[in-house]
Amino acid sequence: MATQIPVAIGRSIGSAVAAGFGLLRESLTRGTRRRRQEEILLDLLRQLALMTEEVHRANLIQEHRITMEQMNRTIDDPSLADARSTLAGVSEAKRRQMIFANGQYASLLLAYRVGTFEWTELLGHLRILCRNDIFAEYWDRTAEHRRSLPGDSLERRLGKVIDGMLEELADDPDRWWVVGSVDAAPE
Repeated sequence: MATQIPVAIGRSIGSAVAAGFGLLRESLTRGTRRRRQEEILLDLLRQLALMTEEVHRANLIQEHRITMEQMNRTIDDPSLADARSTLAGVSEAKRRQMIFANGQYASLLLAYRVGTFEWTELLGHLRILCRNDIFAEYWDRTAEHRRSLPGDSLERRLGKVIDGMLEELADDPDRWWVVGSVDAAPE
């Protein structure tokens, strides 16, 4: 005699299997949906980080623009130069030259900070700038200003590199293109 499953029980088992498959499909769909939501969230966080960096660069550029406008005004008006500069015992013409040298250095530093060029390119520009006697004098006269910078700041580390460049140039000015340590690159 063949075993027969009553029709009602067969339907119940079939319904249970169908319901089980439905729950499995739903949980898989939820898992897939959750993973997709996590992927979207991570992508949004990456975009937010990029946007934050871009806003930071824009702020650096804006601050630099304001500073350069002030420097240009102090170069044009000697009475403002006296208010801005802390260098004592320099002529009006020399003060203007020093302010301009500071502007050149600040522009190179900004260009590096916003990613216009890499560390080795920055060093190349600084090697050329360090060959200028006005810049070398400016750098020497402002050594005290750099001592107050935090030791781990980019400007403090770069200052040490420039100090080394100027020392090396004093020893052998004919090899200006190789002065400065490339290994001193900041993180």
